Amino acid sequence: MGASKRYKAAADQFDRERAYGLEEAVGILKEWQNAKFDESVEVAIVLGVDPKHSDQMVRGAVVLPHGIGKTNRVLVFAKGEKEKEAREAGADHVGAEDLAKKIQDEGWLDFERVIATPDMMSVVGRLGKILGPRGIMPNPKLGTVTMEVGQAVREQKAGKVEYRVDKAGIVHVAIGRKSFDAEKLVGNATAIIDVVVKAKPAAAKGVYLKKISISTTMGPGIRIDTSSVQAAA
Repeated sequence: MGASKRYKAAADQFDRERAYGLEEAVGILKEWQNAKFDESVEVAIVLGVDPKHSDQMVRGAVVLPHGIGKTNRVLVFAKGEKEKEAREAGADHVGAEDLAKKIQDEGWLDFERVIATPDMMSVVGRLGKILGPRGIMPNPKLGTVTMEVGQAVREQKAGKVEYRVDKAGIVHVAIGRKSFDAEKLVGNATAIIDVVVKAKPAAAKGVYLKKISISTTMGPGIRIDTSSVQAAA
């Protein structure tokens, strides 16, 4: 399928071979003609790692300072006082075996994030084949298996995003919407680049931060000067 007129027009507004400073790249992106919907803005970070080796996996989560333009629906598996804590923190759904059964038997998936207390993982573990492929299986490394369920719920509601390097060695993360002020997009992009830089595995050799680009859902990618963001990070 050929590129749309709007895509071509956006691509003509910058030099595809040049690497821009982050602020300048965001400024270019903000000038593009709007789509019929509020597009997501995504940062793609190419890393010098081999994800096939577990000691070179780059994965984690970060609360973006300006959110991502949507409020996640949060499901919490907890009982007793922790159930109450989750509800008071604003969780959309809280339960235990009842919700697990609803997911398994009815295919219910009216949520985007899942949090569980450690004692509930025996129940949640049965949902691995359903939640795993969607990238929402609770994980202690991501702060989604925790006794601090209230804090975890608030973080997810505030715009916490997870990042993980894919098989090609690339981290893709949504950092907001095109309607965001440029300063908010720059702030969110800086936050994710900073945390990925700090997550460099000890086993990674050579150049770690190889390439960065920023794009909208329907737009071309603009290359970012890695030296400028590394200096900031």
